Amino acid sequence: MKVAKKIALVLLLALCVIVVSCKKVDTVKNYILATGGTGGTYYPYGGAIANIWNINVEKMNVTAQATGASKENLRLISSQEAEFGIVQNDVMDYAFNGTDMFEGQALGNIAAIGTLYPEVVQIAASAESAIKSVADMKGKRVSVGDAGSGVEFNAKQILEGYGLTFADIKKANLSFKESSDGIQNGTLDACFITAGVPNAALQELAVSKGLVLISVDGEEAEKICEKYAFYTKTVIPAGTYKGSDTDVAALAIKATLAVSASLDETIVYNLTKALFEHQADLAQAHAKGNDLSVEKAVTGISIPFHVGAAKYFAEVGYPVN
Repeated sequence: MKVAKKIALVLLLALCVIVVSCKKVDTVKNYILATGGTGGTYYPYGGAIANIWNINVEKMNVTAQATGASKENLRLISSQEAEFGIVQNDVMDYAFNGTDMFEGQALGNIAAIGTLYPEVVQIAASAESAIKSVADMKGKRVSVGDAGSGVEFNAKQILEGYGLTFADIKKANLSFKESSDGIQNGTLDACFITAGVPNAALQELAVSKGLVLISVDGEEAEKICEKYAFYTKTVIPAGTYKGSDTDVAALAIKATLAVSASLDETIVYNLTKALFEHQADLAQAHAKGNDLSVEKAVTGISIPFHVGAAKYFAEVGYPVN
């Protein structure tokens, strides 16, 4: 009888251990952070963010997942296949409002945590083209990025600010490398490239042939920013490209951290807090982390912030929404 009781006690204790272990496993939160291709910036940058969250937020397991970048990431968040995503803030605006590349297909369940770093709309021309301003592009051969890309929409919006449309230029839809090659071999006069500064294709062009950077400033820049709230003003510093000896005014969109609007407020608050309080760790893991700051993060957002992120920003003196 005593043996039977001992066996029963051992089994009961074992069952308790199993139940406690299961509960412990159940409390770990597993999330997906959608990024971009493994060869781009979004993937390693997202991995650095995920690492900060996993180390500094209890019971958190965030995995950075390689994807097709902004457009796909927003669809993944909307359909609850991912909880977070790094996206361009202009593409996020299109998705939320159902415009441009999301024409008539507005996505629900997306909100913003904050912007991360600028992606500058860089406009380059050959010296032979005599293009000194966007207004000079009328009748010129201009690459506006891949068809349907974010770059193409940036080009359309900036041309519009100068009273031009695609019908006013000889439009080409080319990749960054093809655009650079076209200016080098004389089949293009200018190109639009939205990317981090410096851009490898423009660096190659500056060395091999030379380039003229075209500024976007004055009342035209004001008009564009007023109509499209996701743009911010920036400067391409002198010396960024060979032969470019003065600062050039430009507009930028921003790489942005998007989130499922349905995600718990406390979770998003804790993750937002951890990210900004460990900015130095992010900067050490990825150079773009140097651009992250609370002050900059609340700019360029044209859709609602998640309530958890808004709570954090209000606490540190930057109320949003």
